Amino acid sequence: MEQYFGETTPKLGFGLMRLPKKRMGKIDIEQTKKMVDMFMEARLNYFDTAYVYDGDSERAAKEALVDRYPRESYTLATKLCAWMGAQNEKSAKQQFYTSLECTGAGYFESCVIHGIT
Repeated sequence: MEQYFGETTPKLGFGLMRLPKKRMGKIDIEQTKKMVDMFMEARLNYFDTAYVYDGDSERAAKEALVDRYPRESYTLATKLCAWMGAQNEKSAKQQFYTSLECTGAGYFESCVIHGIT
């Protein structure tokens, strides 16, 4: 089995949904950092987040990945959620730009739209 799609994106990705929690439901950033480090050390670099993941998934992505690794060393994808306001161009763009701001990534390599009916 090939390890990569194209030249640099592994077939196995790290979904930043349902991350480990501490008390009061907050994401355990230190544990998430360890998980991200292990993933990167395994030469895997595809991460996925979304506006709706756990409320703080994008902040966790920023703290555990974006702030700690060179931007060219990983691939980051996000999702727009039609059922949460991305039903028109204006709201979809707002959701996308909010995700960019929360992650601090500068750009996403891909973006998927969920829940189109």
